Amino acid sequence: MCRNITTLRGLEPTATDEEIEAAARQYVRKVSGVQKVSAATEDPFERAVALITTATAELIAELPPRKQPPRTVPPLRRRASTTR
Repeated sequence: MCRNITTLRGLEPTATDEEIEAAARQYVRKVSGVQKVSAATEDPFERAVALITTATAELIAELPPRKQPPRTVPPLRRRASTTR
C-alpha cells in the first residue's frame, strides 16, 4: 500500500525525528485519504501523526540492527544532498 514510504531502520546516521515524522505523516495521508488538512480534519490528523511517530520511533529503537542498509535514501536526505 505505502510503497513510497522509505525504510528508516538501518540508516547511518540513524533516522532523525524529522524523518520519522515525515514517514508517519505520509502514512496518515495515505490511509486517511486526507491530502490537505482542513479545520475539520486537523485535530484527528495531527493526533494520528503523533501516535504513529511515537510508535515508529519505538519500533526502530527496539528492533535489532539490520544486516544491510536500506536500498533507498529517505526523501529529506535526498533533498538535503541536492541543495548543498
